[in-house]
Amino acid sequence: MSRRALIADAAISTLARDGMRGLTHRAVDRAAGLPEGSASYYFRTRQALLQATVERLAELTSTDMLSGAAVLDSTTTPAEPGPGPGLDALAAVTAALIEGWLTTGRERQLARYELSLEATRRPELRQTLVTTGAAIRAVIADRFAAAGVREPHQRAADFAAFIDGLLFDQIAGAGSRELTTADLRAAIATLLAAVTSRPS
Repeated sequence: MSRRALIADAAISTLARDGMRGLTHRAVDRAAGLPEGSASYYFRTRQALLQATVERLAELTSTDMLSGAAVLDSTTTPAEPGPGPGLDALAAVTAALIEGWLTTGRERQLARYELSLEATRRPELRQTLVTTGAAIRAVIADRFAAAGVREPHQRAADFAAFIDGLLFDQIAGAGSRELTTADLRAAIATLLAAVTSRPS
């Protein structure tokens, strides 16, 4: 792992633990186990550190999604035209991804929420989040298109929003119900059915 990635990962941990106010170069140095001044050497300003953190989160999420896509490709066959075929496998893979984000990846989600709120006040940070979010929705749209779903880009945007709401509710929301793997898969299958069967 590069020194830059190590520092960005430490920034993610710091954000998850201490929030935006606790994110300082010195705190990141401590979290990374690096000499004082290391984070500021690679990322001179707080904005540069925030930008690097957003980019690192996007990189890690893309890696997760590519792994999920590889699993999907290895377990499904080309779908016949029309919504439905292939979506059961997509629900299973999506559930596995979300379960990972709720457990081992929980820290990353907390950091992402911190950065998302901060981005409402920092246009340059928001642009990076918008760009990375668009890339994620494009992956979903490709899967929808392959399954014969109409208006795949619009449906992908809807599905991504619903999934984000589910994640937020499980991590930071008021909901008290912790979803099991089976619950997640059922909820996602229901979301997929609702989104992909909507009249054009």
